Amino acid sequence: MMILYIILPVVAIVAVWLIATYNGLIRSKNRVDEAFSDIDVQLKRRYDLIPNLVETVKGYMTHEQNTLVKLTEARAAAMSAHDNKNASLADKEKAENMLSETLKSLFAVTENYPDLKASQNFLQLQDELSDTENKIQASRRFYNGNVRDFNTKIQVFPTNMVAGWLKFVKYEFFQAAEGERQNVQVKF
Repeated sequence: MMILYIILPVVAIVAVWLIATYNGLIRSKNRVDEAFSDIDVQLKRRYDLIPNLVETVKGYMTHEQNTLVKLTEARAAAMSAHDNKNASLADKEKAENMLSETLKSLFAVTENYPDLKASQNFLQLQDELSDTENKIQASRRFYNGNVRDFNTKIQVFPTNMVAGWLKFVKYEFFQAAEGERQNVQVKF
């Protein structure tokens, strides 16, 4: 009978620890999923703004149709990768980075069009896109922070035993595109 009084509290403590560990893992996993969803919201906003920007720019940039076509194609590729359930995070990231680069080139080309730069509609859309790009970057940082916390949680002892047993797997981080890692060259 004495052994029962010892074993029962030990089993209860282990059960409470397992439940708390499992619940903590689920909370962390849900935070990562929520952070990824926040990125989706900002990407959707960007996808919605781009056609308006293209329409605004079209009238001014008759000689720059190639840039507009590239932007439209990059948007379509990014949306396709975003909607593809089988696409890896790296595939989605590559498509989004290509879209970002194309947007940068569009804004660089618009410097040659003073009337366009003075257009209130263009300026408003450019500001909204810049704001959205900043929000996407902030969402990615938030996502990466949650991924770091979750990955750490499933790798440290003794939580790693429960995580392995319940088949929790690491999430991948969003990473900078290869072109964004290069040093910026300023020439005067």
